[in-house]
Amino acid sequence: MKKFPKSFYNPVSIVGLTLAFLSFGLIVFLMIIEVLTAEHKPYMGIIAFVILPIFLILGIIVFIIGLIWERRKFNEGSGKEYSLPVIDLNIESQRRVVVFFLISGIVLLFFSAFGSFKAYEYTDSDEFCGELCHKVMSPEYTAYQASPHSRVGCVKCHIGPGADWFVRSKLSGVYQVYATIFNKFPRPIPTPIENLRPAQETCEQCHWPKHFYHEKQIVNNYYESDEKNTKWNLYLLMKVGGGNEEAGITSGIHWHMNIKNKVTYYALDFDRQIIPYIEVERSDGSKSVYRSTEIKFSNDDFEKAIKRTMDCIDCHNRPTHIYHPPARSINHVLSLGWINRNLPYIKSVAIEALEREYSSKSKGLDSIKAYIDDFYAFNFPELYKKNKKDIEKAIFEIQKIYSRNYFPEMKVSWKSHFDNIGHMYYPGCFRCHDGKHINEEGKVLTKDCNNCHTILSQSFENEPVRLSLDGLEYKHPVDIGYDWKEVNCSECHGKGKEILELREHPELLYKK
Repeated sequence: MKKFPKSFYNPVSIVGLTLAFLSFGLIVFLMIIEVLTAEHKPYMGIIAFVILPIFLILGIIVFIIGLIWERRKFNEGSGKEYSLPVIDLNIESQRRVVVFFLISGIVLLFFSAFGSFKAYEYTDSDEFCGELCHKVMSPEYTAYQASPHSRVGCVKCHIGPGADWFVRSKLSGVYQVYATIFNKFPRPIPTPIENLRPAQETCEQCHWPKHFYHEKQIVNNYYESDEKNTKWNLYLLMKVGGGNEEAGITSGIHWHMNIKNKVTYYALDFDRQIIPYIEVERSDGSKSVYRSTEIKFSNDDFEKAIKRTMDCIDCHNRPTHIYHPPARSINHVLSLGWINRNLPYIKSVAIEALEREYSSKSKGLDSIKAYIDDFYAFNFPELYKKNKKDIEKAIFEIQKIYSRNYFPEMKVSWKSHFDNIGHMYYPGCFRCHDGKHINEEGKVLTKDCNNCHTILSQSFENEPVRLSLDGLEYKHPVDIGYDWKEVNCSECHGKGKEILELREHPELLYKK
């Protein structure tokens, strides 16, 4: 005797019910794996809590549609009763078929579960993110592989554990899939600032702000763009600070972190480079508002501006996908001895070769080789013959720099993305600390170099070493008087001019 109404027994409802039960079983299976696995995987959330529930609901809908359809047929008098096939295990042929299908089903279920899990693991891999589905992300993937976080999986930072942010990230990726398929994506791909997970849930799982204290020595080696590639260097003592007042100094760079001080700012552009308004709330509850004396910011701008409470990402905005400026890269390889310093003008020639416009990466690599080779063959023919191997080695290193930092097809280079650490090639610190943000009491956000670091030593070739434990005043390697105090470094060395252009053309603000 059938326990359910006869309208339940129809092929459509049985298919829907089977789909629902299979989906539910896989959800339970993945949840058990998630509980038993020590390391939680972000993609588990989307499969177990987003994709499979869709099939579960779809199965239930199909079941209900079949039920309604069959009941309507019975009411119209055209319905018929379905009988399940009768299996008699006493008949040897039927018994063999049942055993065969039973064993085959178990084996198929096992391999399906194993295959599904391996497929899921692959979707959780860096190769999947960087190579298979996201070909347009080739610049980001290349930069990631050479970054300080290259051993940290993509999904660990971009998604993290839990289903909620997983759902958000994948929903925001729906348009990205469409844009990739139909070639509608922008070049370069903008940084997904509006979709970033809070740093407290990603960065701070490894980097604990309360233990940011003391100072850190940094040695910067530089080479001038002259014939001798003259070397000079800076020894800096970075005032990290800002952490736990019981463990160390709290007045350094990480004072900005929202451990004890809450800093909120309003930016007028998508890249958050033009910041006219800053609110500071201290641990004692006191507040200060700093307004720029140069950038206009009315009450109407509050609604249009981008409001942010400072965290790690506001300064460390390129923690992984870093495109290095050519001067920085050439200084680095020269200091390592990978390029022979005795090659005349090698720094300026290398930068010129890197910064030229090329239509594709392959053409860029070929052109770099031809440009540098021709330069020395024409201008220094004797040296070209004697130092052929050094020139070839230099070309090889410069091509490596180009491969890691320039992607013409995607219009990506160090110029396409701002890096807010420091102030040499991008506005960075000087977005706020420009000496032009003043609060109600007349206090100015200082531009003093020694506020964040102390210059212990500065030395130039063939000159006495300048050394002071109390801190030196910076000396510009090229004599430009004191203009370096008035003009931001990035206005000559990098992207600072773009900020000035934005200020002069407000209609370009609030745009991606």
